[in-house]
Amino acid sequence: MSKNVYHSADSRGNANHGWLQSFHTFSFANYYNPERMHFGVLRVLNDDTVSAGMGFGTHPHENMEIISIPLKGDLEHQDSMGNTTVISDGDIQVMSAGTGIRHSEYNKNKDKEVKFLQIWIFPNKKDVTPRYDQITLNLEDRKNKLQQILSPNADDAGVWIQQDAWFHIAQLDKGNAQTYALKKEGNGVYVFVLSGELSVNGQKLGRRDGLGLWELSEIEILADSDSEVLLMEVPM
Repeated sequence: MSKNVYHSADSRGNANHGWLQSFHTFSFANYYNPERMHFGVLRVLNDDTVSAGMGFGTHPHENMEIISIPLKGDLEHQDSMGNTTVISDGDIQVMSAGTGIRHSEYNKNKDKEVKFLQIWIFPNKKDVTPRYDQITLNLEDRKNKLQQILSPNADDAGVWIQQDAWFHIAQLDKGNAQTYALKKEGNGVYVFVLSGELSVNGQKLGRRDGLGLWELSEIEILADSDSEVLLMEVPM
């Protein structure tokens, strides 16, 4: 019998720093909930909005796979490996922090906010050499289908990380149905609704709701309205 955990959008932790509005699906910084520490190796799912011209000053990370998915606006990244880049909607950025990196993230624009998801995954290898990558995806490839944006394999579609995880994004028209078959036995899937309303295995979800499912081999998604969804398959 499959198992699941439901996290409504309004049950998330919230930090309002003025320049930063952040919603935390899992415990993070000053938000601590012993029931919401992680889903398998998925440790952090932060839904961040950064005001015009503002951002995160230089700070360190180690032994974590960090994925940034921009949803609106432009995010400027600088790091201790010498990378200075900008990511926008349709891009995906990944860092293997490994032995340690330092980086900053700023809203590049002085006149509009930037929205992005920051996701942390526990790696399956510690103390690797730090690594940075970003790619631009073809948004047409997620229209009424599941577009792979991340995997464990450097030669596969999307970016890769040090973990047996696969991420997909789909933009679905109302009434469209998709079946997602898990790639690895023992993994689970965390479904996060970016916009609209949809049903996953019969469970209705709205914007920014989350649903974690495990002990199953596939999930059924039905778009109850035009919607966009992120699927994160991770080891449990």
